[in-house]
Amino acid sequence: MYGGGYIQDDDIKQPSNGQEDPRLLAEFEARINAGEKIEPDDWMPAEYRKQLIRMIEQHAHSEIIGALPEGTWITRAPGFKRKMALMAKVQDEIGHAQLLYSAAETLGKPREEMINDLLSGKSKYSNVFNYPTPTWADSCIITWLIDAAAIVNQVINSKGSYGPYCRALERICYEESFHLKLGHDCIVELATGTPAQRKLVQAALERWWKPIIHFFGPPDKTSVHSEKLMRWKVKMASNDDMRNQYLSTYVPKIKELGLVIPDPDLKKDEATGSWTYSDPDWDEFFRVINGDGPCNEERLAVRKWAEDNGKWVRNALQKASDKYVVPLA
Repeated sequence: MYGGGYIQDDDIKQPSNGQEDPRLLAEFEARINAGEKIEPDDWMPAEYRKQLIRMIEQHAHSEIIGALPEGTWITRAPGFKRKMALMAKVQDEIGHAQLLYSAAETLGKPREEMINDLLSGKSKYSNVFNYPTPTWADSCIITWLIDAAAIVNQVINSKGSYGPYCRALERICYEESFHLKLGHDCIVELATGTPAQRKLVQAALERWWKPIIHFFGPPDKTSVHSEKLMRWKVKMASNDDMRNQYLSTYVPKIKELGLVIPDPDLKKDEATGSWTYSDPDWDEFFRVINGDGPCNEERLAVRKWAEDNGKWVRNALQKASDKYVVPLA
């Protein structure tokens, strides 16, 4: 779904001796410059491995947690058709998380450790999933405009340098394109419906506009490691570049539906292609991503409940798998 949104990259550490082998590092960077993919058994800098684990793991967590605000609307969606479509979408998101955990495991971090880090709050996930979805329109805004932001991120990063992550993203993007169409269809139905429906979707857009601006992370000038991460093709575009691309594509689509974007200062400089907007309160962004948002505790509590209550299923499957292993002759 979500491409992870903003990824923290301000505490990357060097190897214990403070240096990498210069010959291996030069060969590694030459491969990346040539457009080659790095595979799990290839040599890679410790910093590259660490940041990839963080990025892919946080993306996986975002898929899992991101299914929760929409999942609460499966039984309340208007009509059987919408219920079935939303159920399929939520199922896809959980599947995306499994693909991403598998990709992160190729870098050496066990899945159990990733889950534990999520539940303890050590590992982060996209800040946008710590906001409530009080109406059906809120769920629709997520399916359209949050998934759209994720697709911008995922399509860009699918051209990155680490093979397992890129291949996972390519598959995920195919499914996300269907999710995007579903969300757009739901929003069109509301925006062209009764006055009450239009009011409902306008109110939802107003609630979600700030988290949408937050999605790609704070302005580039606040990041101290982006240059190296982009050189190594861990990040394929800056926060501001992705946000500008998103706004250029979706602001016109929102206005086509007669919806009012709740920012009178939003405008595009046609000469540079850059957007300016009202201060989206970056202090709130950092509070939420660090655990102090309206739904942080609730979302993690649901995940912990699922982890604890699903343990017997995992144990049963593991025991069954062990029982029927045929030893090699």
